[in-house]
Amino acid sequence: MAGFPTILVFDSGLGGLTVLREIVAARPDAHFVYVADDAFFPYGHHGEREIIARVVPLIGELIAAYAPDLVVIACNTASTLVMSHLRERYTLPFVGTVPAIKPACAQSKTRRVSVFGTKGTVQREYTKKLIEDFAVGCEVTLVGSAELASLAEAALSGNEVSDRDISAEIAPCFVGGSEDASARTDTIVLACTHYPLLLDRLVRLAPWPVDWIDPAPAIARRVSDLLGKPGHDVDNRGAEMIFTSRRPHTLSRALMPFFGGRVLA
Repeated sequence: MAGFPTILVFDSGLGGLTVLREIVAARPDAHFVYVADDAFFPYGHHGEREIIARVVPLIGELIAAYAPDLVVIACNTASTLVMSHLRERYTLPFVGTVPAIKPACAQSKTRRVSVFGTKGTVQREYTKKLIEDFAVGCEVTLVGSAELASLAEAALSGNEVSDRDISAEIAPCFVGGSEDASARTDTIVLACTHYPLLLDRLVRLAPWPVDWIDPAPAIARRVSDLLGKPGHDVDNRGAEMIFTSRRPHTLSRALMPFFGGRVLA
């Protein structure tokens, strides 16, 4: 592609920044537009039809406004619902985010895996089909959190989030007694892009060590493959960040590392 490719990354809020961070590292030659649909956050509080009716035309408006070469839906909830509609309606490439159940089950030694996402994502037929297809021989525990995405946003915004609140959300992921390491959960799929924002604390608060599976590196590889060979130049125009509520982004300093140090326009 001539010039700098434009990559639009879309999420319900700030969770998609964990995906953006990996894509920026893989494609320093790209220009980035990050869109947080905070006016509708959290998606878990809306029905499936509402989310489809909201996101599909909104992505169309964003394509018209920013002319991206590729769109990343950096949200499990949205991806499990809207990808087929987007590909049907718009011609550019889309990359979605789905629970990384296949690699998690492939690497688990105890064959006990937990899928940790929003209540909507873990209840969805899409997720159950992934388990049916890729979790043969694994015991999979589905854990839906009502609060962790909001806690992650609060923490990134500089608000106090207690260890106790985080521990309460992750506790159901840990199955099996802590005495016998061979019979307990050893792998947890982070099936919400917000959760890696708290990864340091998840690791520290876990009752025993586990592998936490973040899909962001695999998404970045897929984006790079679809765009083709990267250019040698780095786009220095600054990245763009848009909130659908039209609020100004007051988090500039906290956000810059996710954009590879780029100044936000």
